[in-house]
Amino acid sequence: MSTDQSPAPETSVPTCYRHPGRETYVRCTRCDRYICPECMRDAAVGHQCVECVAEGNRGVRRAVPRTPLGARGPASAVPVVTYTLIGVCVAAYLAELASWRVVWEFMMLGRAVLPNGEVGGVAEGEWYRLFTAMFMHDRGGDFAITHILFNMWALWAVGRSLEQVLGRWRYIVLYVLSGLGGSVLLYLVGAPQVSAVGASGAIFGLFGAYFVIGRRLNVPVGPIVFLLVLNLVLTFSVDGISWEGHIGGLAVGAALAAVFAYTPEARRRLFHIAAPLLTFALLAALVVVRTADLSPAT
Repeated sequence: MSTDQSPAPETSVPTCYRHPGRETYVRCTRCDRYICPECMRDAAVGHQCVECVAEGNRGVRRAVPRTPLGARGPASAVPVVTYTLIGVCVAAYLAELASWRVVWEFMMLGRAVLPNGEVGGVAEGEWYRLFTAMFMHDRGGDFAITHILFNMWALWAVGRSLEQVLGRWRYIVLYVLSGLGGSVLLYLVGAPQVSAVGASGAIFGLFGAYFVIGRRLNVPVGPIVFLLVLNLVLTFSVDGISWEGHIGGLAVGAALAAVFAYTPEARRRLFHIAAPLLTFALLAALVVVRTADLSPAT
């Protein structure tokens, strides 16, 4: 009787496809290749290799980070709009220093005789004065350079935070419409020949917005309340300050900020676009009415 003494056939031990020297019996659930512990990545079922995980991530749409009020981008983004506004105001001030003509050509004015003998003002079709005045400042008089210095400091101190939480387009809309609100109120109730310059209307709008948004986000608003009250006292106690510009800017800024801050997330996009458009339409209508009132009867 004899027995078969031939050896059993050799079987190969599986190894990791990325590390051939490492034995493993675990396969990637996606590509079915063997993977070692270093190459394993947890999946919904089993494990996947690093290449399959990377391939899967390419098709995943990452959520864009947003602020509590819906603005895109991280809170650490550079406040480009604030710095640009400061730059425009400083450039306008330098132009004013270079020529008085810049002042009387672009200051806020209802209707009056200009130094060149011509009649000018918003009522004469120079509607741009409603906007250009918010970037200009006194080049002399009682306030001199302190006018632009304070406004630029306030813009730097308050504007950066608002730009970060509102985002750039909401912030620039808030600034421009607040400044416009100040010009329009002066145009409505002020004497036609009264002129004004300054970013104060827009700055007061930022003050009002900071208070409203601060309350919404539960951040301390004591400092802005103190600054706002102090400036309101100065507004009504110091000659030469346009209270119309300050109050108009404050009202528009606070109203827009309330919409930006308290609109439910589901309707945020609609309201955040509609509110500035309706505000602009209302201000434009008031300008048309006042212009008709100041126009000579035909």
